[in-house]
Amino acid sequence: MRTMTRTLGLLALCLFMFSAAASAQTRRAARASGGGEFGPNVRAYLGYLQNEQEVVDDRVSRREIDRHYYLHNSARIQALRQMALRIARTSGNDYLPELEAVSPEEFSQFFEEPPQPASLQPDAVLEYKFRYLGAVSTKSEKFYLFERLDPYEQAELRKQGEVSKPKPAANASAPPNAGTDAAVRPRRASAP
Repeated sequence: MRTMTRTLGLLALCLFMFSAAASAQTRRAARASGGGEFGPNVRAYLGYLQNEQEVVDDRVSRREIDRHYYLHNSARIQALRQMALRIARTSGNDYLPELEAVSPEEFSQFFEEPPQPASLQPDAVLEYKFRYLGAVSTKSEKFYLFERLDPYEQAELRKQGEVSKPKPAANASAPPNAGTDAAVRPRRASAP
């Protein structure tokens, strides 16, 4: 009876040790992926980036893509992850904007009128669509990261841009040699 009690005690002790080690490993993995530090939205975005990396890894292992394409996309994913972590840690919110990582070679494809990368200032708004967040250098490339503005922000910025433009003087809008008031006054929309 005593031997059986000792055996059960040792077995319980071993199970306790294994469960403690497994839970510590789970906590370390959660911390490494941002599980304990961030809310569900940020964790979901980080998981999305991890899945994207796995897809790129799988495609290169099947020789579906060349090495340059693989390195470029891996670097882009790494830059997006770094910026997402930076935003999440500085804001303390469980929210990330829609992020775009653009290499200098892609500026002409991304913008209608490409800016010079060296002239970009943080928080600058480009084409009423993108807010510049900063540059992230990876091992192989440098990416410029932008926040894509939602349609409401775009409309508000366009409205503010129209308000801030100087309005021409009343005389400047009249065509030259307009001697009658009919050429200057707007038409009435309804009958009197």
